[in-house]
Amino acid sequence: MTDAKQKILSLKSYMESRIIGQEDLVKKLIIALIADGHVLVEGAPGLAKTKAIKTLSECINAVYNRIQFTPDLLPSDITGSDIYVAEKNDFAFRKGPVFANLVLADEINRAPAKVQSALLEAMAERQISVGGKQYKLPDLFMVMATQNPIEHEGTYNLPEAQLDRFLMYVKIGQPDAATEHKILHLVRDETDSDGNARDLKNFKEKTGGIGEQDIFAARKEISNIYCSEAMEEYLVQLIIATRNPEKYNPDLKGTISFGASPRATIALDKCARICAWLDNRDFVIPADIHEVIMDVLRHRIILSFESQAEGLTPDDVISGLLKTVPLP
Repeated sequence: MTDAKQKILSLKSYMESRIIGQEDLVKKLIIALIADGHVLVEGAPGLAKTKAIKTLSECINAVYNRIQFTPDLLPSDITGSDIYVAEKNDFAFRKGPVFANLVLADEINRAPAKVQSALLEAMAERQISVGGKQYKLPDLFMVMATQNPIEHEGTYNLPEAQLDRFLMYVKIGQPDAATEHKILHLVRDETDSDGNARDLKNFKEKTGGIGEQDIFAARKEISNIYCSEAMEEYLVQLIIATRNPEKYNPDLKGTISFGASPRATIALDKCARICAWLDNRDFVIPADIHEVIMDVLRHRIILSFESQAEGLTPDDVISGLLKTVPLP
């Protein structure tokens, strides 16, 4: 096992011990970090979304910033702006909160379109433009945006084309009773701030510290994960099935208005490889694709009006495609 993999697996284990009941979210955050992508997370308040990315930043010594999206937010509140410096009798650029390694865009759907697009441009281009000048963002840069599913008043839905910029769209639910007990005990223990600091210090001493170079090393190792021609064909057919579902199953005709773009193919391949890597395999199997396909595709397909009227969700349609497209 390489040093980079050992550190990433230790990171995953430590985060799961601190973020109780959200093992799937923890794994998807780590996948996105290694894949050099961004994550949109939807879940009710109080499910440790903020804590998850903050814990991740503490573990890898990354610069973390949180942006609370509100209807009165301006693009310059995110990107930064030129300010007048009287001592120099000139303007100077002051960086905004987007200049960080890990950025939490909390309740991204509460800000108007021009603010959302400012962040999404930074995500796609890895730079921002102010006053005719371009400013590069850090090499290690990941955005975790959140949406609240229980409130829609005063919100601005992200356009489908912009949703495609997110590597994954992760939905998280409420914990069960056993997990709730564990959360209660953990929170009681967390009142000891010295104890928490010791736990984090012990983790860093055990791993030798996780830096940007370890993340970059992990990214290089992913390219060595083998994906057979049969697995590659299966992956591609799943994407094609979102564009022409009736060719695979006549019952699915008219369920999807727009299928997934080639960006989905790239994302699914990369995420499946990382799943294999995290499971200590050097080759991809169907289970790797199945583990991430919902998160990769649910925001990249647009259901027809008829499907929505019947109460179908993207997850329902993707499940139907998985049953229809033959395994390799």
